[in-house]
Amino acid sequence: MRTGSEPVTARSALRMRFWLSLWGLLWCGGAAAVLALLSAPVLAGICAALALIALVDLGVIVHRMRQGPHFQPGRDVPPYEPVREPRRRDGGRGYGRHLRHHP
Repeated sequence: MRTGSEPVTARSALRMRFWLSLWGLLWCGGAAAVLALLSAPVLAGICAALALIALVDLGVIVHRMRQGPHFQPGRDVPPYEPVREPRRRDGGRGYGRHLRHHP
């Protein structure tokens, strides 16, 4: 939701996230290989799982980078009013009439 307090020149940190994810992939992949050679299968598995997470994150980042810039409203666009749901008579508990006891 747009509040109107966003910086005009704000940009996504996808490049920084890309390099940090690549750094994590290299370190975790290397650590998994070294720990596998040192016969520490549990730690090697943990590092391999973290490397897999970093690899998936890299895929998401590259996908978003290839999508290109998205429209961001400028200063001339007023903030959006939040959508307000109508007030419920039951206090928001979700009880319907069919659950109430009638004498």
